[in-house]
Amino acid sequence: MEYEAVIGLETHVQLKTKSKMWCGCANAFGSPPNTNVCPVCLGMPGVLPVANEEALRLTALTGCLLNGTVARYAKFDRKNYFYPDASKNYQITQFDKPSTLGGFVDFEFQGGIARVCITRAHLEEDVGKNSHFDRHSGVDFNRAGVPLLEIVSEPEITSADMAYEYLNALKEILIYGGISDCDMEKGMVRCDVNISVRPKGTKELGAKIEIKNMNTFSGARKALEYEIPRQIEVLTKGGKLVQSTRRWDDVAGITEEMRTKEDAHDYRYFPEPDLMPFAPSDAWLEAVRAQVVELPLVRKQRFMRDYQLPVADGETFKNDVLLGNYFETVAKQSSNPKAVANWVINNLRAKLTETNDREVAEQGALGIEAADMKRTTLADLKFQPAALVELVGLVESKAISSSAAQQVFAEMFETGKAPAAIVQEKGLAQVSDTGALEKFCDEVIAANPGPAADFKAGKVAALNFLKGQVMKVSKGKANPGVVGEMLEQKLRGS
Repeated sequence: MEYEAVIGLETHVQLKTKSKMWCGCANAFGSPPNTNVCPVCLGMPGVLPVANEEALRLTALTGCLLNGTVARYAKFDRKNYFYPDASKNYQITQFDKPSTLGGFVDFEFQGGIARVCITRAHLEEDVGKNSHFDRHSGVDFNRAGVPLLEIVSEPEITSADMAYEYLNALKEILIYGGISDCDMEKGMVRCDVNISVRPKGTKELGAKIEIKNMNTFSGARKALEYEIPRQIEVLTKGGKLVQSTRRWDDVAGITEEMRTKEDAHDYRYFPEPDLMPFAPSDAWLEAVRAQVVELPLVRKQRFMRDYQLPVADGETFKNDVLLGNYFETVAKQSSNPKAVANWVINNLRAKLTETNDREVAEQGALGIEAADMKRTTLADLKFQPAALVELVGLVESKAISSSAAQQVFAEMFETGKAPAAIVQEKGLAQVSDTGALEKFCDEVIAANPGPAADFKAGKVAALNFLKGQVMKVSKGKANPGVVGEMLEQKLRGS
């Protein structure tokens, strides 16, 4: 019997706010343990939570970015359980009335566009972090009360690779929208993986196995690559799967059972009595919708369609938003967007990287901390976008050669001078005058009788050598197209 996997993902994303969800404590990573805390996030008696409006805004914006519906009535609930990292012995979350419902994520997969639907995205608070040492354990509550958005997918993912691509696409959307920095090294994104297998072609879902707290997307993919065959093997051998929770051991490369359904928690949700339900106004929602940005995949497809860019260029400008914005500013003024893309990707980006590497090294030698170092950005460019349009035009019109254009660009970057002025100042104009070119060609043929004879004997490659010699004699100013034709005419006619 052939089996298929059915996968759903619960992705927990730390929202990009300055303060925590219910209090004014800093939402900051890396502080000494238990320094970003107060009576509210520690759950002291007699204190009351106050909702962070920025977290509510980011949640609603996420609903819009994911093509979902922002609820006109949402409420908070208490999820009750006892664990050392939960200082209140409950977690404030959303149960039956979440902030957003529905939606979908489109992403590239196996040569096409795949879609995974979203069940809901609900707002909750994070808990503290347990640390275990040789002879004792500790809890750091700096993270307690940090706003989290849990994005729940429908069970529509069918493979480990599809799950991986979905997670990356979701991360891109959240970064684009300014929802979260999604820095996985800082624990800003974690996910729970729900997986079952069933006979192919059947509708009924199998026993749901949950793999908890995956903190890398590659780890989630590896866990699925192990867990899917494991479940299929159990069923193939006549065994039975029961609903359970497992953990992923990244070192051993296996999942291990933590608890079965019978041991699962009954959280006893009930409405949070200290927080009013949230019913956003029309004006508030309209202001949120005005902040919706173009999605990454839509941007890539538009760049490829509107500017006739190849896939690689579209991917580059999707991944680097500022570089893509700069390209589009220039491309709208040019008749050759592809040439503009080549200059932006191959020259401008490389020059910025080279400049920043040098500046970082210089500042490091002066003892300046990395966080305080200044870096050259697109906003610091000394030349205007129109100058790049002018440079492309000079190359297209054959006023300068491609090698001369490289010199012009380097000078533009350093000084901000106009391309035409640099060409004139450095004498880089391409020579197309037939009289001057004939003189160069005659000199090269006379000086290289061997290659000339080789070409006459049928060795076509010899022409490229002779053309190179003409370019050398002319100091790169000769028009290579005209030179090639002229050399061929002279050699075939003599």
